[in-house]
Amino acid sequence: MFLIFFLYILMSLFISGLFIFSFKFKHFLYLLIGLEFMVISLYLYLFIYLGLVDNNYFLSLIYLTFSVCEGALGLSILVMMMRDSGNDLVKSFFSLW
Repeated sequence: MFLIFFLYILMSLFISGLFIFSFKFKHFLYLLIGLEFMVISLYLYLFIYLGLVDNNYFLSLIYLTFSVCEGALGLSILVMMMRDSGNDLVKSFFSLW
């Protein structure tokens, strides 16, 4: 019973991250926050699934490593945008090229 409730919470966390990523696309920081919501919810779902099925958490560690690299890359792009244009608007991102 508790597991089903936790899976519903994870699904709502993923959907809220998807809505943030889809509808708050004016600022780059909002896009990164929405993406991190989705990554965290998928990580927790993967952790639960691997715990129930295989009890091998090595794949979740690899996923967490890639998600940390994705977050660091997103923040470095944000810093690059802030240095070049002075704001984090997505429309100014396309003028950097």
